[in-house]
Amino acid sequence: MGPLMLDLNSTQLQADEHKLLQHPAVGGVIFFTRNFESRSQLISLISEVRAAANKPLILAVDHEGGRVQRFRSGFSAIPAMADIPVLAADCGWNEKRLARELGWLMAAEVLACDIDISFAPVLDLNGISEVIGNRSFGTTSERVIDLADAFIEGMHDAGMKCTGKHYPGHGSVAADSHIAIPVDERSKACVENDEQVFRELIDANQIDAIMPAHVIYPEFDDKPAGFSKFWLDRLRQDLSFEGVIFSDDLAMKGAEPMGSYPQRAQAALNAGCDMVLLCNDREGVNELLANTAWRNGFEDSQRIKTLLNSTTTEWDYLHSCERYTQLLSAIPSIAIKE
Repeated sequence: MGPLMLDLNSTQLQADEHKLLQHPAVGGVIFFTRNFESRSQLISLISEVRAAANKPLILAVDHEGGRVQRFRSGFSAIPAMADIPVLAADCGWNEKRLARELGWLMAAEVLACDIDISFAPVLDLNGISEVIGNRSFGTTSERVIDLADAFIEGMHDAGMKCTGKHYPGHGSVAADSHIAIPVDERSKACVENDEQVFRELIDANQIDAIMPAHVIYPEFDDKPAGFSKFWLDRLRQDLSFEGVIFSDDLAMKGAEPMGSYPQRAQAALNAGCDMVLLCNDREGVNELLANTAWRNGFEDSQRIKTLLNSTTTEWDYLHSCERYTQLLSAIPSIAIKE
């Protein structure tokens, strides 16, 4: 499996995308709202992607819930993580129980469409970052650890591996790394408080994959975390993380300090990433695939294969089982809307 995850342009596979999927550097595909019209269309597209590639691929989506849920019509409406306490109080459930059930439901529906992973959950603290905001479980490391642990348990119940993001923490910078180059000027102690979420969940053997932040923490290093050997060595050595490390999207503004796309990809792999993402820039993907230097010395990561979907849950069974009906009865607002 190659080290590049790319995206697709539409709801159908384009002629040039067949060739792209067969490129030896391509190991994954991420789906966006532009790839979705209906569940049946999505399943057809996924089947076509897997057939065209004719090799194992990691298929992924950002399907956290709230405002970051790529598939809507025909899927349950997963709430934003920050809304869990209010919803739990309204239905009389324990917050951790609700978090676990929502993690299970989100993951089970995505897996039932033959997508391997949803890039979730967000482990950032809800600080001053608008791009994080209510995607976060809370404002303190203790709160995030508590609810994220339960949400991940639910994902694991469904058979999906989780991806914690954005290491070591994106919540305390106002700038959005999609359109700016965020710099977190806080002290080491403050940054390490954010990092504690990752540290404790890794210690609990809960995190399967991690996506670092496109944020610079000058008290530690002068590079964004996803391109920083300091940060990724710290993950592997100090935090003893043995799972998959994904870069965030190389096309984001926060990745620009690292140079051209081949330079960004090489920097991420050299720092310790297992797979890099490049989205919303087909010319950039073509530039990257035409260049082989960025992959020099890279060996296919065996860790990536651990994320592949091995479940056989049927969509109709999922929505008729007692676990689903109990959750729907408690939180009617999540009901599937066509």
